[in-house]
Amino acid sequence: MADSYALVKGGKLKIKGRKKEKKHKKHKKSKRDEEKPGGSNSADNEDTAKHGGWWEVKEFDQLIGNVAIEMGDMTYISAMDNGLFTLGDQRSEGEAPDPVEILTAIKINDTKLALKSGYGKYLSVDTDGKLIGKSEAVGSREQFEPVFQDGKLAINGCNGRFISVTKDGDIMCSSKTAGEKEMIKIRSSVDTDIDPLAGIPMEERGTLKESEIKYVKKFQSYRNNRLKISEQAIGQLMQARKEGKLHESLLDRREKMKADRYCK
Repeated sequence: MADSYALVKGGKLKIKGRKKEKKHKKHKKSKRDEEKPGGSNSADNEDTAKHGGWWEVKEFDQLIGNVAIEMGDMTYISAMDNGLFTLGDQRSEGEAPDPVEILTAIKINDTKLALKSGYGKYLSVDTDGKLIGKSEAVGSREQFEPVFQDGKLAINGCNGRFISVTKDGDIMCSSKTAGEKEMIKIRSSVDTDIDPLAGIPMEERGTLKESEIKYVKKFQSYRNNRLKISEQAIGQLMQARKEGKLHESLLDRREKMKADRYCK
C-alpha cells in the first residue's frame, strides 16, 4: 500500500473559476558554474579576486599549466636567476603573482608532476634538501607529489621530505612529516571555461567501444533500432588512436563491414 501512495503525484487543489497563477521561474546556476574552481558566489569567488584571479587548486587533476605556490598569506615561491628559490614579497589584495613566481605544472602520472620555472629549468631537490631550478630535463629528482588531505595540501619532494620555508627565506624539502609550516596552497590561472577536449571530435571521445557506436549511429541507416557493430578486434583501434588515425580506422571498419554484408 505504501508503494502505491508513493506513485501518487501531489499538488495544490484546482478550484473551478479561479485563474491559474503564473509561476516565475527562478534563475538556477548551471552545474558547471557550481563546480567551476573559484566560480561560485561563495568565499571561493572572493578568494580568487583577492589573489588577482588566481584560484586555489583543490585536487590533482586541476594541476596543469601556469601555477604559483603560495606559502603564507599572498606570498609565493619566487625563482632567482642563480637557480635558487626564495619567498617573494607579499602581494597586495587583487594583485597576481609576479612572472618569477609563476611555474608550469606538467603531469608525470596520476600522483606526481614536474614543475618548470620561468627561466625554462625544471625544479628539483639538491643533496642538501634545497629546492633548485637548474635541470634541463625531467628525471626522478624532478618529480614532486602533491598530497591533498582534509582540505589541506603539502608537496613531497623526491627525497621524501615536504617543502617549507626557513626563517631566512630559503625553500627547502627537509621535513619527513607535514605540519603547519609545510601546508601550502597552489594557485592556478588556467581558464576553466576551456574544454580540454576541444580538439577531439565528439564521436572520438570516451572509450573505443563508445566511439565506434557513435560512428555507427552517425553513418549507418539501421532497421528495428539494431546497431551493427564490426566484429573485428578492438586492438587495431587502440593503435589507431595512438597514431591519431582513429577516425580513418573507424570508417575503414565500417566500409569493410558493408562489403562483408554484400558478399554474403
